[in-house]
Amino acid sequence: MASLPVLDADGLAAGSAALSPAIAEQPIKQHLIHETVVAELAARRAGTHSTRTRGQVRGGGSKPWRQKGTGRARAGSSRSPIWTGGGIVFGPTPRSYGGKVNRKVRQQAFRAALRAHVERGSAAVMDATDWDAPSTKRGLEYLRQAPDGIAARPLLVVVEDVHSVVARSLRNIDGVYVLAGIELETVDVVATRSILFEKAVWERITRDELTVETVSPKPKAKPAVKKSAPPAPANAVADAEEAPAKPKRSRAKKAAPAAEAPEAEVAEAEVAEAEALEEAAVEEAVAEAPAEIAELEESPEVEEAVAESDDAPEAETTPDAEEKA
Repeated sequence: MASLPVLDADGLAAGSAALSPAIAEQPIKQHLIHETVVAELAARRAGTHSTRTRGQVRGGGSKPWRQKGTGRARAGSSRSPIWTGGGIVFGPTPRSYGGKVNRKVRQQAFRAALRAHVERGSAAVMDATDWDAPSTKRGLEYLRQAPDGIAARPLLVVVEDVHSVVARSLRNIDGVYVLAGIELETVDVVATRSILFEKAVWERITRDELTVETVSPKPKAKPAVKKSAPPAPANAVADAEEAPAKPKRSRAKKAAPAAEAPEAEVAEAEVAEAEALEEAAVEEAVAEAPAEIAELEESPEVEEAVAESDDAPEAETTPDAEEKA
């Protein structure tokens, strides 16, 4: 049989209590829970929506125009539903959405929802705390020391008085909701992931006095605080922002010339070979030049041109020409 943990004033599981037979022997029937939850949600609707019919809208007592002779359709009132500003046909009116669910069905659904929480380990009972003043910090420490099943959020805290010190210490915590025991319903138990009862409220709901078996609690260690590095002084940050960033030297750039060295040597060798070929061609042309000149001198055309130049009269030289010469 599942037991219910009982928390002391510091939130430690100082004891455990057995469930009352009414809850422990209640079978969990999903269809009963569903029926009850739907009825409770419907009953929470205000049902105050309202519209007016053509008889409730102000005005429209006189006939807009005569029956015949105007060429327009017949009209008896300007508050007709087909007119702008007219009444509403079959509009909503104030009513109650709550449906009837048998009392025994509601009781079974409520007990089944409580049993499901207890078996899941997400329910606990608060013993008297005797806190002097409300303190959210103390409430946080209380929930931190509580069993792991109570750590799930949202957490519903059911108290006798919503203005008590315990209620005011827990209601400002994120994911924690405080509710009076007299207002607790099945939908509240189903909608929350963990639930925490005051001892007096639990005994009133179950109609059975809680018998607690004390155990030695083990407090949880405080979480370690991570130390962050101290912030740099403002002057150092400003100097770092003003200083120009040094260019990063890349090793790949240094290694690039070494990789290109063989290609440079090949290019130099090709240039040297081309220069050698040009020099050889020039030498061959110089060596063949005298033979070609001799052949030209021995040709009859060249001899005739030379003879004609010898027979031509010499040009007379003037004093101005001599001075110019």
